[in-house]
Amino acid sequence: MEILGYLAAVLIGVSLGMVGSGGSILTVPVLVYLMSVNPMLATTSSLFIVGSTSLIGGLRAYGKKQVNFKAVTEFGIPSIFSIFIARHYILPELPDRLFSIGNIQVYKPMFLMVVFAILMLAASLSMIFSNKRDALAASLQDNKYQALPLVLLGLGVGMITGLLGAGGGFLIIPSLVIFLRLPMKTAVGTSLLIIAINSLFGFLFSLKQFQYDWSLLLSFSVLAIAGLFLGSKFAEKIPGNSLKKGFGWFVLVMGVYIILKEVFRF
Repeated sequence: MEILGYLAAVLIGVSLGMVGSGGSILTVPVLVYLMSVNPMLATTSSLFIVGSTSLIGGLRAYGKKQVNFKAVTEFGIPSIFSIFIARHYILPELPDRLFSIGNIQVYKPMFLMVVFAILMLAASLSMIFSNKRDALAASLQDNKYQALPLVLLGLGVGMITGLLGAGGGFLIIPSLVIFLRLPMKTAVGTSLLIIAINSLFGFLFSLKQFQYDWSLLLSFSVLAIAGLFLGSKFAEKIPGNSLKKGFGWFVLVMGVYIILKEVFRF
């Protein structure tokens, strides 16, 4: 299973390199189910792995002048604020046993994985129906720029990152296209830098709360970074829409599997 986990680490980087999102959607399930990492620790470990990989991708995009720092500021600062709130005040206060539904006892690790699976389903649908999403973005591009929706989305994405260890690229990219009217390549590069900032700050906010397997974190990060470069090469040769749809269906299947496993003990 560990070999599959390390192969999946490359796939995480490939996803970030190709479409600028989806890496964290895979990282947490891979750590939990293939590497036997506790879900609470997995959400935090994911922040380091995805943050490190996205930082390399963001710096490469910056070298190609595909990063908009206005967006990084307006999206990133609210995100960091809500990440701090989530990691320091919300997550530690959640009791181990949350509630029960009939005979099912819902504990914090199970709850986090199910919520993460729901997030995966939302991400997969966003990728599968990306043509309709992009058409909506194009229809709204002539609208006057509004900062408030971007700030509110930054707060929301930060909360997702803080609680679940997910970078939120599938939300960031369409937001940048719609509200800042960025070209797709610039939106992807900017998204990678925002994900890097959010994820690494989220990891730093939790650094004292857990004991980490640094060999696992570093090896996963190195493999994911290698996948990032590989994914960038693929993105140059394979149509972006085909990549998004294929990856979206994969994430959809993974999300359904996690719900079946956690809720129905499938």
